[in-house]
Amino acid sequence: MMDKTFEPTSVEARISAAWAEADAFRAGRPERAGAPPYCIVIPPPNVTGSLHMGHALNNTLQDILCRFERMRGKDVLWQPGTDHAGIATQMVVERRMMEHQEPGRREIGRAAFVEKVWAWKAESGGAIVNQLKRLGASCDWSRERFTMDEGLSRAVLKTFVDLHRQGLIYRDKRLVNWDPKFQTAISDLEVQQIETKGHLWHFDYPVVDETGTETGAVITVATTRPETMLGDTGVAVHPEDERYTALVGKRVRLPLVGRLIPIVADTYSDPEKGTGAVKITPAHDFNDFDVGRRQGLGVINVLDPEGRMLLEGNAAFLDGTSPEPEALALHGLDRAQARKAVVALMEARGLLRATEANTHAVPHGDRSGVVIEPYLTDQWYVNVKPLAERALQAVRDGQTKFVPENYEKIFFQWLTNIEPWCISRQLWWGHQIPVWYDAEGSIFVAESEAEALEAAEAKHGRSVALTRDEDVLDTWFSSALWPFSTLGWPDSTPELGRFYPTNTLVTGKDILFFWVARMMMMGLHLTDRAPFDTVYLHTLVRDASGAKMSKSKGNVVDPLELIDQVGADALRFTLCALAVQGRDIKLSTDRVQGYRNFATKLWNAARFAELNGCRLDPAFDPRSATGAINRWALTEAARAVDEVTGALEAFRFNDAAAAAYRFVWNIFCDWYLELAKPVLQGEGVDPAIRAETQASVAFLIDQVAKLLHPFMPFLTEELWAIKGAELPERGLLTLASWPDLGGLADAAAEAEVGFVVDLVSQIRSARSETNVPAAAQIPLVMVGAAPEVRARVEAWRDTLLRLARLSDITFAEAPPKNSVQLLVRGSVAALPLEGVVDLAAEVARLKKEQGKAQGEIKKIDAKLGNADFVARAPEEIIEENRERRDSEAARLVKIEEALVRLSGD
Repeated sequence: MMDKTFEPTSVEARISAAWAEADAFRAGRPERAGAPPYCIVIPPPNVTGSLHMGHALNNTLQDILCRFERMRGKDVLWQPGTDHAGIATQMVVERRMMEHQEPGRREIGRAAFVEKVWAWKAESGGAIVNQLKRLGASCDWSRERFTMDEGLSRAVLKTFVDLHRQGLIYRDKRLVNWDPKFQTAISDLEVQQIETKGHLWHFDYPVVDETGTETGAVITVATTRPETMLGDTGVAVHPEDERYTALVGKRVRLPLVGRLIPIVADTYSDPEKGTGAVKITPAHDFNDFDVGRRQGLGVINVLDPEGRMLLEGNAAFLDGTSPEPEALALHGLDRAQARKAVVALMEARGLLRATEANTHAVPHGDRSGVVIEPYLTDQWYVNVKPLAERALQAVRDGQTKFVPENYEKIFFQWLTNIEPWCISRQLWWGHQIPVWYDAEGSIFVAESEAEALEAAEAKHGRSVALTRDEDVLDTWFSSALWPFSTLGWPDSTPELGRFYPTNTLVTGKDILFFWVARMMMMGLHLTDRAPFDTVYLHTLVRDASGAKMSKSKGNVVDPLELIDQVGADALRFTLCALAVQGRDIKLSTDRVQGYRNFATKLWNAARFAELNGCRLDPAFDPRSATGAINRWALTEAARAVDEVTGALEAFRFNDAAAAAYRFVWNIFCDWYLELAKPVLQGEGVDPAIRAETQASVAFLIDQVAKLLHPFMPFLTEELWAIKGAELPERGLLTLASWPDLGGLADAAAEAEVGFVVDLVSQIRSARSETNVPAAAQIPLVMVGAAPEVRARVEAWRDTLLRLARLSDITFAEAPPKNSVQLLVRGSVAALPLEGVVDLAAEVARLKKEQGKAQGEIKKIDAKLGNADFVARAPEEIIEENRERRDSEAARLVKIEEALVRLSGD
């Protein structure tokens, strides 16, 4: 006997254990040796991480695809693993050391610190893996990988060495995003642009003649960063800006420093912005760095790695000039303090022309929270231009496609204008760069120290001491190898041969460039094949109002808390149902509760079936069913399977969920079981028809379990076990076959029962729209009914009277006066409502509602048609207006349908 209610907390752990015991998710199961392979590699979550709603969405969608393809008979490998997450993990461990009042990493040294990180990783670094299991992720957990596993580390070393030998990896002095707190370069992805209130200062720079004498003329520059002016090496104006044409080629004396710097013509300068003249500080601004290279300007760094002024003893800064003592006194000041001091010095000299309030985006480290500094350092780079061209060509050739397709355009834009990739990080946790230096600074790149020593000895003719580069590689470098390094590359393993290239990559749109593009580039360059055939990019999960979730806003929804409250199945189905391609998800906990009710509805239906003797009959052949409602339900089931299959194949997850929901809730639970009740419970029913209906209901519950399994694996696995208790040889649902209901479609049954369902549905809608009292029984008149329609209505008279709450059914050639008219599959039905409702009042009420809806649509259209509003309003506000318009438009359609019915047109 089934329990009265389905309790996820008591079922999920037991089901998970059964899957694990059966090795259900292991790739390469013997019975699938000849099956086509299907592979997804998990976007490896940070080893520091815990399950957030973005993970829940991402892994739910992957799991749906894996369970779907596994049920379709494929040999599925969902490759799991975690990322070492260099800076994030190092920060976590350093924070723990500080909390425990332990010596810092620099005090204990690199070896001891790295040992501590490994210990932490072993102790608590895999928490997210267990959380993914709670979500129901059907990964092959026996193959779990970590980006610093021995095999993956070997792949990283080989890649670095090979790319260096090919001239694609090199060392260069360039600007990087520098985090002064962590004192390392970071990637663009780790930089947050934060709107900050500041100032725009206008400074006068004195123009000098050929001899260096001030002419009395000045050029005014505007800057948000006065402290970096000490490193200026030029002033740029637009070539077509007539205000400055006569000054191009002349020089100015840099205030406080005395350095003579040129005025150059460069299109970077915007005549409409500020004064139209900009100071060029190549060492402290990415755009200035590019201008400096174009114009042949010097590069002078005036900050140290901690963001303090670096002036004394700075040969580049002094550069034969004699800075004012007050300027040299800024040495060692924090950049924020130096900013105030420079402004004060310029004002004291009468060179501060104006100060404007200015709000602008300032880059901050996403983990350190400090302002990021464009900083000039020696770093290792990959020349990705030739790699990018191959990735672009693979997309052009159709080797890899993007879903939604519009991301292809973004991919092309990024890779067409790609810059060298800075791959070195000044951290201790990560893959240490395989580079060694001798005392003269010669570079030896090798996969091991022994090989480097051998190369050094060959160069010098004797043994020499080498020092290894202290930097580690950007985390994205090892992640770029993930699709093939996890399968054993660079060795030619059986897994690599069978599962590479992989099939579908499911990931967030925010890492299209940082991860997807780099996997494409590395995969094509190193294996000569694109690493996946399809990239499905999902959007963000926002809160119910459309705002981005953040701890500071207090609007974060914890997926683990939801799983505790309503179960993993309800959360998974919600995320899938809301996953419209290209649209952010607005997650409402009410919606999740709604799908918990969906699970309860199915459980109750299965329990109803059990109480009414609906048990699986191995001898039952659904194609032999004769009862109209059974043939109709089987037809609808076949349709649902086709719709869900097609939607999943096209990555339309929301459509797949909608089709499954419609069949399970509307067709099976609401209509089929309701129509079957008289057969199952009535007296005098033909035993053969009752037995057939019992077998059909049990069969369809099995098909529902299969159909819903990718979305709701725990509930369906439990139903499968309960319903198949007498058939133990059939095993687990997760290894069962996807429903095959081909040949079950019955047009005659659909025409007969479908007509009854549509007629009752329309009567119910009309009653609701015209405010007919719920308990009132009303007559139905079939107008000009064809003989076959008349026969159908007579055959189902009792059912229609009961389900539509009708007092009588009659036939006429013309509709009665004051009746609501319905068009049902080409037949006209009329509901005489005179004396039941005030039809004139209803028409007036509906017209009033029509006017309100039309007015609301007009107001929203005016907003969305306002270019200024669209440009300024936050994304969630625009989306909210679009959704409101859709809602009002749908309401208007319903109102107008009701008016047509009442008018009799």
